Amino acid sequence: MAVNRTPVLKRCRSLGLEPTYLGIDKKSNRELKRSSRKVSEYGVQLREKQKAKFIYGVLEKPFRNYYEKADRMEGMTGENLMRLLEMRLDNVIFRLGFARTRREARQIVDHRHVLVNGKLVNIPSYQVKAGDKVEIKESKKSSPRYRAENGILAATSGRAVPDWLEADPEKLEGTVKDAPTREVIDVPVDEMRIVELYSK
Repeated sequence: MAVNRTPVLKRCRSLGLEPTYLGIDKKSNRELKRSSRKVSEYGVQLREKQKAKFIYGVLEKPFRNYYEKADRMEGMTGENLMRLLEMRLDNVIFRLGFARTRREARQIVDHRHVLVNGKLVNIPSYQVKAGDKVEIKESKKSSPRYRAENGILAATSGRAVPDWLEADPEKLEGTVKDAPTREVIDVPVDEMRIVELYSK
C-alpha cells in the first residue's frame, strides 16, 4: 500500500489545516510562506480534495469510489461523500474517543481489537450503520493504550463525542445513533469543490 512519508505537520501547513482535526495536539512554529500568485480554480478544488483525503487517511482510488457511490445516492453528492467518510469504522473509533488520532484508530482496527455488533471487523473502511454497536474486544480492554494511569480512557483529551454517536468510556463501547448530517461534521472541507472537480 502507498504510504505518504511527508511529516504530518508539514502536510498540515501546506494544506492550511489545523493538526487538531487529525487528533494531534501540536502546533507548528514555522509559518508557511505562500507565494502571492493567485491560485487557479482547479488548484482550489484540488486542495479541498487533498484535505479530505489527508484528514480521513484515504488514498485516491478509494476516495474516487466514495465519490461515485455518493453520486449514486439520493440527496446532495457532497454531503453524501462527507457522510460516507465519517461513517468509516476507523473514524468512528476516533470519534468515540477510543484513539488519540485517526491514524491510531486505523491501527486499532487493523490489529483486530474492534467488534461491530459482536463480530470482529478488521477493515478500517468498513461502513457502520445506524444502530450498530461498536466496542473494543474484551481481551484488549485492559491494554495501556486505552487506559491512562488513573484508569480513565487515555484518549479523552477534551474532545467531545458527536451527537450522532453515544459512547460509554468505562466499557469502551459505543452506539451509532444515526447517520451524521453535514452540520455536525466538523472538518474544514468545502465538499462542493470536490464535486466540481470530479464532475468535470
